[in-house]
Amino acid sequence: MPMSDPCFTSFVHPLDSYSLPERFTFPFYYEPHPLCELAANQLQGHLVSQREWQHNFGLEESNDKAIGKMFGVLLVRHPSGEVGFLSAFSGKIADSNHLPHFVPPVFDMLKEDGFFKTELAEITDINTAIKQQQSNPLLGELSTTLSIENTISQEQLEAQRQVMIEGRKSRKEQRADAERNASSESGERLKIELGKQSVQEKNALRDLKIHWDTRINKIQSQLDDLNNAINALKTRRKVLSSALQKKLFQQYKFLNTHGVEKDLNDIFKDTPNHVPPAGSGECAAPKLLQYAFAHGFTPLALAEFWWGSAPKSEIRQHKKFYASCQSKCQPILGHMLDGIEMDENPLLINPAEGKDIDIIYEDEFMLIINKPADFLSVPGKNINDSVYTRVQQRYPNATGGLIVHRLDMATSGLMVLGLTSKAHKRLQKQFINRTVEKRYTALLDGLLPHREGQITLPLRGDLYDRPRQLVCFEYGKQAETTYNVIEYKEKQTLVHLYPKTGRTHQLRVHCAHHLGLNMPIIGDGLYGQKADRLYLHAGYLSVTHPMTKEPMEFVVEARF
Repeated sequence: MPMSDPCFTSFVHPLDSYSLPERFTFPFYYEPHPLCELAANQLQGHLVSQREWQHNFGLEESNDKAIGKMFGVLLVRHPSGEVGFLSAFSGKIADSNHLPHFVPPVFDMLKEDGFFKTELAEITDINTAIKQQQSNPLLGELSTTLSIENTISQEQLEAQRQVMIEGRKSRKEQRADAERNASSESGERLKIELGKQSVQEKNALRDLKIHWDTRINKIQSQLDDLNNAINALKTRRKVLSSALQKKLFQQYKFLNTHGVEKDLNDIFKDTPNHVPPAGSGECAAPKLLQYAFAHGFTPLALAEFWWGSAPKSEIRQHKKFYASCQSKCQPILGHMLDGIEMDENPLLINPAEGKDIDIIYEDEFMLIINKPADFLSVPGKNINDSVYTRVQQRYPNATGGLIVHRLDMATSGLMVLGLTSKAHKRLQKQFINRTVEKRYTALLDGLLPHREGQITLPLRGDLYDRPRQLVCFEYGKQAETTYNVIEYKEKQTLVHLYPKTGRTHQLRVHCAHHLGLNMPIIGDGLYGQKADRLYLHAGYLSVTHPMTKEPMEFVVEARF
């Protein structure tokens, strides 16, 4: 009986009007299958109505303690033939990684009598010891004293050197005077006396050095003893942490449809970093597939959605579907989905095939084009067709780098290219100096309450999920955008965006992030939901001609 499995959920609605997916979901770029949407809605209803556990998702009111979570549903066929779904969450919820109706973790590192908690406790004790020793008042006192002593010693030694310089100068003058006026006998006595003075000054400098070296070395030795003890603890912590991490990764073993099992160390050994990122194996997708393979379920389709308030840095919207992450999940799912027929990877399909580039302006020095949506500016990792290669073919005698600036593949609109090295360099300088004026048109998913404003959110790349960008106030680069509303369209807002800086995905992140406009651009598969295209268009460009210095303006209205 299907219901004998505590993690298998039957659909409450009849499935007669639904067709099963022909292939499994490509998890890194997808639109959820209707049955996955149905499963997600049913799971979301359970999250609202259940009373078995409590977790602050930040749904009622946003606060610093709220923690939203990624959930996943895996459409499966039960060994009995019934189609239903499995549910999972990433990491832990309500301080637990075991909750009713959800698949268990691949490895339970929170088990009370398990090695992880025991060995982690030892590392925690070392951390406590390090903090205690680092907060030892003597450490600060010795450091301060050492700094003061070094300063005083340098001042006194420098003063003694000045004495010696003045002494040498005086003795030189006395010798010269003696040679002119004194008798040979008195001159000889003076030379001897002056020699003694020189020796005394050198000895004074030597003794002063010895004095300060002795004092400073004593303080330094005391300080070294304290720091060496701290460094020894840090070394011990590093050894234990590395051993625990490797041991932990060995416990995370993943199956695939062939029954082949690999642990995290095996899966990540051929990746660029060779080591799994922290948290690998704790995401919803690997947990779902592992349970399915281990219990005889046939995976049919996958979808993951966010539930709750967004993290401070990432873009996550309540109930929205998201692709699996690149750094942690891609290697794991690459193993787990081996042998399963999947939807085609859209990143390997050339979306520019059959599309032409509209030339807006052309002379012997520069080119203004209207780039279609879903068209690379420069060759990509898997696709060579791009603005660069098309222009290179059209103008084989062009010199220089051609590309002056880029638009995201999904963004349509105006681009300027230099056809000579000199023109390219001068145009590029305008972008570097931010003298170029740009205006974008975007259609937002929602009704924007403010008709105009400014967004200043610093951005950096997401190291664990490229090419996504994060808002980061600590390490991010300054990014500034102004905006104004053009019109409202039912539940959408058409806006003009004016980027003052040119960070990667700046407009997309500034629109979607909860500290920005909190409304993703329609069709943004990275920060919102896929559609027929990304509704972002570079419609206005103002530059100075690189050779004639003539101001030039170009306008191409958005086709949405």
